[in-house]
Amino acid sequence: MQEKILLVDDEEGIRKVLGISLEDAGYQVLAAADGRQALDLFHQHTPPIVLTDIKMPVMDGIDLLKQIKQVNRDTEVIMLTGHGDMDLAIECLKLEATDFITKPIRDDLLEIALMRAKDKIRMRRQLAEYTQHLERMVEEKSARLLEAERLAAVGQAVEGLSAAFKDLAGGLDSDIRFFNELPCLVAVHNRELKIIAANQLYRQRLGEPIGQKSFSVYVAPDNDEATCPVAETFASGRGQRRKCAVRLPDGTQVPVMVHTAPIRASTGNIELVLEIVADMGEVKRLAEELRTTQQRYQQLFDEAPCYITVQDRQFRISAANKMFLQDFELSKGARCFHAYRKMAQACQPCPVARSFEDGQAHQCEMTVTAKDGQQHHLLVWTAPLRDVHGRITHVMEMSTNITRVRQLQDQLSSLGLLIGSVSHGIKGLLTGLDGGIYLLDSGFAKDNPAQIKEGWETVRFMMGRIRRMVLDILHYAKQADLKLVQTDVIQMAREVVATVEPKARKLGIAFKCQFDAQLGHFQVDAGILSSSLSNVLENAIEACAADPADKRHQIDFRVHGRGEFIEFEVSDNGIGMDADTRAKLFTPFYTSKGSRGHGLGLYISNKLLRQHGGDMQVASQLGRGARFSITVPKKPPQLVLHPSGNNVAGHRP
Repeated sequence: MQEKILLVDDEEGIRKVLGISLEDAGYQVLAAADGRQALDLFHQHTPPIVLTDIKMPVMDGIDLLKQIKQVNRDTEVIMLTGHGDMDLAIECLKLEATDFITKPIRDDLLEIALMRAKDKIRMRRQLAEYTQHLERMVEEKSARLLEAERLAAVGQAVEGLSAAFKDLAGGLDSDIRFFNELPCLVAVHNRELKIIAANQLYRQRLGEPIGQKSFSVYVAPDNDEATCPVAETFASGRGQRRKCAVRLPDGTQVPVMVHTAPIRASTGNIELVLEIVADMGEVKRLAEELRTTQQRYQQLFDEAPCYITVQDRQFRISAANKMFLQDFELSKGARCFHAYRKMAQACQPCPVARSFEDGQAHQCEMTVTAKDGQQHHLLVWTAPLRDVHGRITHVMEMSTNITRVRQLQDQLSSLGLLIGSVSHGIKGLLTGLDGGIYLLDSGFAKDNPAQIKEGWETVRFMMGRIRRMVLDILHYAKQADLKLVQTDVIQMAREVVATVEPKARKLGIAFKCQFDAQLGHFQVDAGILSSSLSNVLENAIEACAADPADKRHQIDFRVHGRGEFIEFEVSDNGIGMDADTRAKLFTPFYTSKGSRGHGLGLYISNKLLRQHGGDMQVASQLGRGARFSITVPKKPPQLVLHPSGNNVAGHRP
């Protein structure tokens, strides 16, 4: 059966071309031109995968994503976006979109996104099958347990059976057939101590009994006419319960438990005696099988590779498997929401409560805190447990730890953002490089030295930007190995200034330096640290250049000592940052520069500073510039107590 997929795009050409491609891949395609039409189709067909554009009339892709997730959180939604919609794409990921693909759509990227969505659907289905299999096993073992309990309770049922057969003498031949259903030997005896009726099992085990003496099947001392269980019941008027032994036709002696009950006529006199014989060997065998089944069930319960709890209607955990007890604290009478989240009331929505309400299995995802403080992301399934009357008494909750899956999804999303950002950045750099080459060609053709020089400066500038981007990508991809050497602080600072000051001067930005005279040397990787400082200074230059305010812009670069640390301070009076930008400043792929940045520079600079045992602090307000304070230890120890009070890991030289 073909998997359904809902394709939503306001461009008919894209719907037609992409629809053909999806049908070739084996999908049944449902197409919609806007979010409202798509939502109607979703309610009708409930497709497991939705592929939707973000920007559409009537209802856009983000509102459609929210509506779909409210109806069914398990639906996998893949967003289609242009290069300029990265912020919207990131917002979609926060709203639990599976992935996003930039236009124009490449077949290989679409295939990867669809494969990732199908993997998630398959994982949920496998967990559902596992839950159903466990439910069936519990039901089967419960049935066996009930069977053994019924056999052990034969004695308690005798009185009720005798009452039901009070007038048995009048219709014995027709009514005795009910005893054929019992898993024990049943016979009816008259006052002459003769067997007048018996069930099928009695005949199979002891031979044809009709007309035989009541005591003939017993082994001494119970094979006495006056003291056999049936004779004593007639004599005393009371039922008997006795351990005896019976002899099979082949001579084998079998230990049994005998229960007898008098059957009285309407006058109150005993006319018949009902005898029920339970094979003790069979009872022991069933009891042993029950113990073995319980042990296997307990082993399955404990060794299952997920968290399992059994909860009552007050959410008290009455049983928990070994994996749960290892990772979560469980006191007597503890409720699940306290064990999982240290909360005082139930989570909302609660799948356990829903299973109690409608008797169905439910699932959800939640984040919980283990007893070691680690947070885990769980995929939770619930299943109701019923008693013999069909009433729900407990709910079993099974939770699979999908933290690593979510981490891998985040990494894949980050990789997608990186690829998109790098592609966009390289496109801009190549455009600038093409412009420089054009100026060079034009200058050579016209023999214009000024134009040739301008073209060459453009090419060299673009090559420098390409080199920095490649280095940033390499630093992001792997941990750089530091090459620590004794370095003159002021000399390194001056070299950094020499690389960035011409750019500031060209933009009309004042660049002032203030270096303490007695800074001496420190042990650093000069190349990597210089690159980090250059990145921060270039960021300050771009902040000033982007400021629309009519004022003289200035950058102050100060270097001074702070005990065992060297502090580099970069201040500007540029455009500044709001609180949201400051909070995300060192997040990979985040940039406030639009197409002019790739969101890795400050993230990598901070990462490299921490490799040195250093730290970077930022203070800024929108429209009032920014100040970066960068501290680096003179000698990177194994662990340095930073002036801010934070422990910062360093490296041995």
